[in-house]
Amino acid sequence: MRHIDFSPLYRSTVGFDRMLDLLDSASVFDVGAPSYPPYNIERLKENEYRITMAVAGFSEDELKVDVKEQTLNVRGEKKAEDKERQYLHRGIATRAFDRRFRLADHVEVKGAVLKDGLLHVDLVRNVPERLKPRTIAIGNSSTKQVEASAK
Repeated sequence: MRHIDFSPLYRSTVGFDRMLDLLDSASVFDVGAPSYPPYNIERLKENEYRITMAVAGFSEDELKVDVKEQTLNVRGEKKAEDKERQYLHRGIATRAFDRRFRLADHVEVKGAVLKDGLLHVDLVRNVPERLKPRTIAIGNSSTKQVEASAK
């Protein structure tokens, strides 16, 4: 994969530095990206999303979900067990993890639920009214003259 240099755009644009940083980081193929725990990202409705993570073996008090500066962070840390177990085969991973998701502007976390070994984090995009598309009524010049003479 080829690396694209965005530095010329930094010189000629104002306020797009965050977007260019995102493009720059997305263009780098990260071979060492963590794959644990597995997760799905799904769109429920036009402005609603859900991240589902397979966290088998973790309880609610061993998981932490927080948001800081448009980054959703999900951490899991297994508490030490009271007794030592002797496994003949250990296929269920319960190692600590720290998974981060970059959230778009106006995306907020509605809540998180742990059910059947799956952590569901619900997200919603709340676009402010001032940023939503709107139709501007077009008046004719005679309407403006009537309004001006009425004042």
